Amino acid sequence: KSEMGGDKNYENLRYEGFGPSNVALVIETLTDNKNRSASSIRTVLQKNGGRLGESGSTTHMFFNCGVIHVDKNKIREEELFDIAISTGAKDCITLDEVFEIITEKGDFYKIKSELEKKIKNFNYSSIEWRPLSYIDLNRAQAEKITEVLTSLEELDDVQNIFSNADLKNLQ
Repeated sequence: KSEMGGDKNYENLRYEGFGPSNVALVIETLTDNKNRSASSIRTVLQKNGGRLGESGSTTHMFFNCGVIHVDKNKIREEELFDIAISTGAKDCITLDEVFEIITEKGDFYKIKSELEKKIKNFNYSSIEWRPLSYIDLNRAQAEKITEVLTSLEELDDVQNIFSNADLKNLQ
């Protein structure tokens, strides 16, 4: 998306808002036209009973952190957790296929570069907004939120969407 028209100025902008069932959203965009971004996000939310919020209206419900996923075949759990803990990671979690390391946003690059000394490439690494707690939704509410998230993802400017919706009822 960002290669279009070399003379355009793209900026990373963050929007905050609420979806149906009062689900909190943090929406990261890369745009050359913030009016278009705001307007298209506002339209999707309003059509679905949500609303765009002021800056700070939802981010206090999330923590901004680094997330690194390492394939379980690339390193022993003890070794990975030792590196993570000694470099100051907040948390290490064993998931089905990967180890997940959570860092403070400010420590992300330091911890990532320490891990890169041992592991060539990660399955995933990024700065994310993780909810401090999740909103429980029934199946119908979860389906509605999923529709809204899909509509938002389809907008050209939208790069990432973080929500506090617990979507486990969709499995």
